[in-house]
Amino acid sequence: MIDADNGKVIQSFPISAGVDAIAFESETNLLFVSTKAGMIHIYHEDSPHKLSEVETVKTEYGAKTIQVDPKTHKLFLSTSDFNPPDAPTEKQPHPQPKAKPGNFRVLVYVP
Repeated sequence: MIDADNGKVIQSFPISAGVDAIAFESETNLLFVSTKAGMIHIYHEDSPHKLSEVETVKTEYGAKTIQVDPKTHKLFLSTSDFNPPDAPTEKQPHPQPKAKPGNFRVLVYVP
């Protein structure tokens, strides 16, 4: 959590790799952070300067884009099937899996 006025870090938590998006639900004060590693990290905004960790939910690898429906409180994430990563090279020592063409799915979670 960063103070937008001065850039000072107020609070931080360890999360899994590949953050792509966050979604905030103002009715419940829940903050959802989705990662490529296949996790949703859920936090509660206790005050404008304090978050509490609620839980971490395992999703699927690649489900890093998230949106919350404020009426139903459902979380929507997108992903696909992935091929294994290419062999490491000097230029790319840590290759990532690549999405298989022609497939896509939406995952729906109710917190």
